[in-house]
Amino acid sequence: MSNLYTIQKHFDTIDDFSNHEELLIHILQVYLNSFPIKDAYLLRYSPIGFVAEGIIYLNESGGIHIGEIREEIRSFPIIYSAIVDKKAKFCTGMDYLKNISIKYVVASKHNKLLIVPIFIGPYVFGYICSTHFEEDIEISEKLLDDLTSFGNTVGHLLIQSKGKNKDVSLSKRELEVMMQVANGDSTKEIANIMDLSELTINQYVKSAIKKLKAKNRSHAINLLYQQGIIL
Repeated sequence: MSNLYTIQKHFDTIDDFSNHEELLIHILQVYLNSFPIKDAYLLRYSPIGFVAEGIIYLNESGGIHIGEIREEIRSFPIIYSAIVDKKAKFCTGMDYLKNISIKYVVASKHNKLLIVPIFIGPYVFGYICSTHFEEDIEISEKLLDDLTSFGNTVGHLLIQSKGKNKDVSLSKRELEVMMQVANGDSTKEIANIMDLSELTINQYVKSAIKKLKAKNRSHAINLLYQQGIIL
């Protein structure tokens, strides 16, 4: 396994990536090249509603978008624990059966699950989930610590990439609402989650669209994604 200094060198610059998706793919490639792991599901996470949504899956054969994956992470104790503790977590055997979702398409011979939270300070905004590992892998506390540090490094990198955009200044509420829109929630669902009126939610959305100079909600979400404002 590469040491953390070597891993950090892979992230020295974010200027070589033409868009946010290229950066996310690079992050997963570094992850797979640096640890004895063979696959990676990248998911964004919103503390509003405890919702995780798939972004990209990557393994040695290539990658696919996994937007169909959407989880309420409190239903998965190991994921919830990793996010609350901001620490990489691993399970196998019976614990695996209690934690895996049928949405993760894995062969029956695999019965291991690793969760690596992506975070900065107290804020977790995504995680990497892995189910395939190199033969005879030993998931030691040292390896979990290194994976936790990797998640924190990625968190700082993504915040840095967000900082590149100086033209977008959404308020905290506008960003929270647009994250829920990105998760696929309706205005009514967002209003219930945030304990606000539907009128207020629509006002936040209209304000965000105007600030982004977007044509509509979908265009606004696409711009936020491309610019790294949301994972």
